[in-house]
Formats: sequence, structure tokens, C-alpha cells
Amino acid sequence: MAEKIKLEILGLSSSQSQSGSFALVLGEYGGNKRLPIIIGMFEAQAIAIEIEKITPNRPMTHDLFKSFAHNFNFTIKEIIISDLKEGVFFSKIICENEAKETIEVDARPSDAIAIGLRFNVEIFTYESILTEAGIEMTDEEMTASVEKEKKTKSRSKPKKLEDMESDQLNKMLDDALKNEDYERAAKIRDEINKRN
Repeated sequence: MAEKIKLEILGLSSSQSQSGSFALVLGEYGGNKRLPIIIGMFEAQAIAIEIEKITPNRPMTHDLFKSFAHNFNFTIKEIIISDLKEGVFFSKIICENEAKETIEVDARPSDAIAIGLRFNVEIFTYESILTEAGIEMTDEEMTASVEKEKKTKSRSKPKKLEDMESDQLNKMLDDALKNEDYERAAKIRDEINKRN
């Protein structure tokens, strides 16, 4: 069995190449290889909502999966980006039942990661996949990437949300969601929830 390499989520942004899609960037834990995966808008939203700890009014599909697993005494052990065929990534959700039997469930990486986040489990891949599809970043590129991320975050910080009217906040929330600015949406939603 090939050795697994731990990954971490580094970012989620609109895809430059495919309209309506997002680039989920996974990074080699403690390393400099990046694994970008193109995912759909709904999966990107499910991942962003969990990263930002936004609680939707009704359970989303991945929340339903978590509830289902808990009610039937399944646990999720880990997520593995397991294969790459003709540019398409494949993954497995590694589960364990009451009898401590391990079960592998095939899934799209975007769904697997959205579920994995809800169970707070680690994400892995194999060296062969990182070699084939990964991007190696130099120290300078990594520093520039971190600086760009800091600038983006500082620009997107809302100013004095607590001073705004509820109507303004709701409009800002709609705008933030339309622009896929989930970090800002989370902060606006938190302020709205404080008032309710």
C-alpha cells in the first residue's frame, strides 16, 4: 500500500478557467506542493459554510450525511484523494461501523472534503497523485501567496457591522453570497444572528 500524504485546505477561490466553478487548493502538510481541484459552486458553498462555521437555517446535504451517520452509528475516519484518471480526481470516505469494520465509500473529492470537514477528520492523498497533478511552489511564491491572502482578508473585513441597519446587513449578505465572499458572509450572518 502506498504511503499517504496529509493535506490541508489552503484556499477556495473562483476558477479562472471555468465559469461557475471554484478552485479548491489543498496543500501538502508541512510541504510546498499544492493540489488544486476544480469543484462546483454548491460543493464550494458547502465547504465554505463549514470552514466559516455558518449554520444554515435547514441542514444541507452534507449535514444530512453527518446526521445519518451518527444515527446509524457510523464514524468517518479519514478522507483520501485516491486516484486521478484523465484529469478527474476520485476519493474515498473511510468509514467505520459499530463492529469496527472499515468501509470505503466512493465520492467526489468536493463532497468527501465537505463531509470530512463536518467530522473534523484528516485529508490524505498519495505521492503519485501529488507528483502528477501537484504544483510545487518555491519559498518566494509561498511568501507572495501568503501576503496576497492577507491583503485579500484585510480588504474584505467589514467596518462596524454593528452600526448598520438590519436591511443593510441583509443586502450586504446577499451581495457577499453572490460574490462568493464567504468570509464576509460569515461575519455579516454572525451580526444578524446576534440581533435575533
